[in-house]
Amino acid sequence: MEIKMINFNTIIDSRGALVAIEEEREVPFQIRRVYYIFNTQNESKRGNHAHKRLRQVLICISGSCKVLLDDGSEKREVMLDSPEKALIVENMIWHEMYDFSKDLILLVLADDFYNENDYIRSYSEFIELCKN
Repeated sequence: MEIKMINFNTIIDSRGALVAIEEEREVPFQIRRVYYIFNTQNESKRGNHAHKRLRQVLICISGSCKVLLDDGSEKREVMLDSPEKALIVENMIWHEMYDFSKDLILLVLADDFYNENDYIRSYSEFIELCKN
């Protein structure tokens, strides 16, 4: 499984740093939904699902977390700990976020609106769908 990362162009001057994110440029799709995760408990997990069609970009704006990616045959772990890079989570990838720092803010950009029918919440169902 290929891990797809985005390295954002960071503009730094005496006032600080700035990252601009544009759909269909840095983010490889049209952005339809934006949400963020914060005030997480270190021992908790988020995600624990896959999407049939939805694609996402995860950006750790503050703090850090780990992301487990699983394509049904291979599992890979990625550490997100910089607002200057992002992880692309393609459709049909089981993903779990965990090991959250206390100051975590995880921004998620999605290519479609929320649709419960797009979620695969059962890991065994996900594995069966990967076989087809």
